[in-house]
Amino acid sequence: MIRTARDDDAAAIHAIYAPSISDGVATFETELPGVDAMRERLRARLKHYPWLVWEEGGEVLAYAYAGRFRERAAYDWIAETSIYVRADAHRRGIARKLYSVLLDVMRLQSITQAVGVITLPGTVSVAMHETMGFTPAGVWRQCGYKLGQWWDVGVWQKELQPAANPPAAVTPFPQLPPASLQSLLESRG
Repeated sequence: MIRTARDDDAAAIHAIYAPSISDGVATFETELPGVDAMRERLRARLKHYPWLVWEEGGEVLAYAYAGRFRERAAYDWIAETSIYVRADAHRRGIARKLYSVLLDVMRLQSITQAVGVITLPGTVSVAMHETMGFTPAGVWRQCGYKLGQWWDVGVWQKELQPAANPPAAVTPFPQLPPASLQSLLESRG
């Protein structure tokens, strides 16, 4: 089942995220936030952007969210995306299905561009993004230092819908029509 993340998902989301901080470079965050901090991040993000989870048997196996790309108002129609899958749920197609729904929700909001930021080489993440229709948009060289070395970061971009002139206002996630959102989540979950 795909659904909107809730406060009580914070512990599961925290557990999925933790290995990326301690042992990986999917994130450049270096200090593990607590469960309460993760809950606050979730609440803050959901005020404007989607945060979705993949749940099976009452357990959260993956989550994906969108967030502000840059602070300037001119960037309102582009959002950065992230996805994390629990280690024992890899290679089951969960990431592609969940990410696909996330992108569809962003379209409902009138967001026109999605951006994936990937620590390189990031072979699995690059392949998934390119399968989803993202194209390379640039590389930031040696921009992050973690686990004793410098890392390059690649940016992948996907047009979600044509940019109108003038553009429609972006609808905050909580203001999406509940029936439209529920229909989308149920059709894919």
